[in-house]
Amino acid sequence: MARSRYRWFIVFLLFAITVVNYIDRAAISYAIPLMQRDLGLSSPDVGVILGAFGLGYAATTLIGGFAVDRYGARLVLTVAALLWSLSIGATAGASGFALLYAARLLLGVSEGPNFPAMTGAVSHWLPPHERTTALANALVAVPLALAIGGPVVTQLLSWLDWRATFAVLLVISLAWVPLWFFLFRDDPADSRFVGATELAYIRSGDGAVPSTSHGPVKAWPTARSLRTLLTNRTLVANYWAFFVFGYFLFFFMSWLPTYLKQKYGLDLQTIGLFSVLPWVSAAVALWLLGRLSDHLLTTTGRLRVARSYLIAGSQFVAALAVIPVALTDNLGIAIAGITVAVAASMGANAAYYAVNVDITPQRAATALGIMDFGFAIAGFLAPAITGWVLQMRGSFVDGFLLMAGLALSSVLAVLLFHHPDRDREAAGPSTP
Repeated sequence: MARSRYRWFIVFLLFAITVVNYIDRAAISYAIPLMQRDLGLSSPDVGVILGAFGLGYAATTLIGGFAVDRYGARLVLTVAALLWSLSIGATAGASGFALLYAARLLLGVSEGPNFPAMTGAVSHWLPPHERTTALANALVAVPLALAIGGPVVTQLLSWLDWRATFAVLLVISLAWVPLWFFLFRDDPADSRFVGATELAYIRSGDGAVPSTSHGPVKAWPTARSLRTLLTNRTLVANYWAFFVFGYFLFFFMSWLPTYLKQKYGLDLQTIGLFSVLPWVSAAVALWLLGRLSDHLLTTTGRLRVARSYLIAGSQFVAALAVIPVALTDNLGIAIAGITVAVAASMGANAAYYAVNVDITPQRAATALGIMDFGFAIAGFLAPAITGWVLQMRGSFVDGFLLMAGLALSSVLAVLLFHHPDRDREAAGPSTP
């Protein structure tokens, strides 16, 4: 009997909602100059509003990981998508700082569980040697959304005002919900679209690392499992490197349009076009490195080679690339450096996610929630610190140099402490 491939349709659903997710969260960076004009916001106000998403995200991404392990990705992601649609509608109706801040906070709160749900779904629907490829295929939605989001949102803003633009995004967000609720099940064994051959393939592993995941545990994490997740050296190094990646991502996602406008005097539509290259390059890098990671795991059987070296190498390139951006007044050099930095910092994104599944497959969503909590803190710090520095110094130079230092620190942390083969054995196949 031919093996069905419904698991890849599940990956497509995760890809689709992540596209919506990131267009929703990034749209404000293009609309904020118009909001600032209409609502009388200062630069520190803008930084705090942009950072509000990270605070809300931090509040629920950790809890979201717990909830996914307890209630499953189907219910958690359905509720989350409904709530973030509400927040987009609230953004359209914001009349001042307080309401806009509250809408962004709610967006962060509601989008927090998205990536724990993705990780939980992939851990139960894909065998080990396909997980990084699957995660890369889903996560490539992030740079693709940011690439198409710039031209799409700026075009909508040129046709409509910013309020109507967010109303359009509200409709798009709601359209995905019924697809997910009716077509996804937490355990592939419960799906009428999964044949016996595909289910056996998912369960068997059929790769360098045998499968240890057989459906959600449907229980809250214990104190013992949390202690393991918070003290495992590979996971802790992974958390820090992912925090640094988050700082890069939120800096460029929040401030790139303003940087190009302030530094080089570009208009809104030109900014939308210039923002495409970094994110498209990141999409290509993420997809290629995701496939490379699974290839290395299959050929070498070593997670250190397949995961750790990709993370350290990509962060090192990002650190080098961002330095000339800080020091140049040439637009071409700036765009080239930003493109390389964005692509490199995002390139190993799927490997970060896969490490959680490699080390603790039964608690992958909780581990991802912890990792994503640090990412959320970066989501607050990157926009807020940049806003304060910009107010005090009138320049982005210090912001770029800070990112270079952070990236180099993550390279050291990964090279010294990131040993998933050893720490996976210490953690065991599951963490009850």
